[in-house]
Amino acid sequence: MNKSFLKFVADFGPLLIFFTIYYKSGNNLSVAIPPLIISTIIAVGVIYYIEKKIPYIPLVGGIIISLFGGLTLYFNNPVFLYMKPTIINVIFALILIFGKTLFNKNFLKFFFKTAFQLDEIGWDKLNNRWAYFFIFLAILNEIIWRTQPETTWVNFKVWGILPLTFIFTAMQLPMINRHKI
Repeated sequence: MNKSFLKFVADFGPLLIFFTIYYKSGNNLSVAIPPLIISTIIAVGVIYYIEKKIPYIPLVGGIIISLFGGLTLYFNNPVFLYMKPTIINVIFALILIFGKTLFNKNFLKFFFKTAFQLDEIGWDKLNNRWAYFFIFLAILNEIIWRTQPETTWVNFKVWGILPLTFIFTAMQLPMINRHKI
């Protein structure tokens, strides 16, 4: 089996498992959360096995999913799970913003420098755009979970965030091409 396919399955498999079990269980978060946590931990292990290095972003995501999923189950309160995307997106935005301003380190460049090479202006623009996009996703998640029923939030989490991210990424291609080295 090819490594790219395995990585894709490891990245999106836990979300698909969550979505499937959530709907098959009659929209029961308590039933869908444990498989989400377990499949996320397995996915981090698979990515580590494939890449032979610690996958920091999936690892942080896995820790946060385990923490907030566990809190949701323990307190029988879905608010913890609803807030998880907000918290992850805010953390990513803060890392990108404060990495550059406090540490003079462009973390986007650090993580993606092997994927493509850009001049410094391009890396800075891309860093800022992704920081603002993460803030946008955090605000959007807050609006959805606070104003819509749980099933709408689950659908947004699965079928809204991913397409928005793909569209946003595609919109960055012209700028990336202008600043390629």
